[in-house]
Amino acid sequence: MKYLFLIFPLLVTFPVMAQTQKHNASDQLRSLNWDVIASVKFELTEKNQLLPLFSESIKRFENREFDLTGYLIPIKSGQKQQQFLLATLPINQCYFCGQNGIPVMIMIEMEHAIPYSDKPIHIKGILKLEQKDASYAPPITIKNAKLMV
Repeated sequence: MKYLFLIFPLLVTFPVMAQTQKHNASDQLRSLNWDVIASVKFELTEKNQLLPLFSESIKRFENREFDLTGYLIPIKSGQKQQQFLLATLPINQCYFCGQNGIPVMIMIEMEHAIPYSDKPIHIKGILKLEQKDASYAPPITIKNAKLMV
């Protein structure tokens, strides 16, 4: 019963917080390189695996230098991030509420950790494609990435 008192304030205030959160579709980043990333489709197998179907347009860039500008989405806590997701929408946008849709996201592995930023960052590294279940890990990674200024 004591847990109900801890959860109840969240249940009462969450709808109010959700209503005051602005969704600005103009925050979504668009570029030819994001279009290449978005060309990947997914197939649900009989084993409930979500496998990527890589288009010819993205295969052209595999194991080559590739650059993107996007929003840093941390996967671990900390002021500096070395491995994170890069998305077309900022973290303060609700990805799963349907307002702006689920943004395209890929894994980034930096050469060196960089400070967290809520502003778009520009990175460049080697594009890697992996045939793995996207339910557990992104099948698209930019490795050995560097922050471009």
